[in-house]
Amino acid sequence: PQDYAEAVKWYRLAADQGDALAQYNLGVMYHQGLGVPQDYAEAVKWYRLAADQGDAKAQYNLGFMYDKGLGVPQDDAEAVKWYRLAADQGDADAQNNLGVMYKYGLGVPQDNVMAHMWYNIAAANGYSKAGEYRDKRAVLMTSAAIEKAQAMARECMSSGYTKCGW
Repeated sequence: PQDYAEAVKWYRLAADQGDALAQYNLGVMYHQGLGVPQDYAEAVKWYRLAADQGDAKAQYNLGFMYDKGLGVPQDDAEAVKWYRLAADQGDADAQNNLGVMYKYGLGVPQDNVMAHMWYNIAAANGYSKAGEYRDKRAVLMTSAAIEKAQAMARECMSSGYTKCGW
């Protein structure tokens, strides 16, 4: 049997010493209510500490919290900021969510080329539904726009996420 309360105790000891992985894990425990009462604001606090140290999963989760307004005021632009930091480290979930943000113009101008690019990158990095989302965007685009999005995706990935249309 899993002892979540014991896990929380050990995560907190390491998190209080600045360990980013423990901070992230403590955020997950509060986010999901494992071993502690569910507390989104407390989850945000721990995710932010880990995210500020460059932890990609914490950056993604912090973006998600802003995206959904959990423990923080809902803020699309802030969600995009954190998704982008995680996406730049190759996080396929964040890359997919950037595609969503561009698809709907949430926190960024609506842009099918950018949505296609991020979905394409997420698909290349193993996000299973991203290829389907990319192809649904493509139906709405000219062949020139699709070619541009594909070229941007190649450049983004080959540059190690430093040249991604920004």
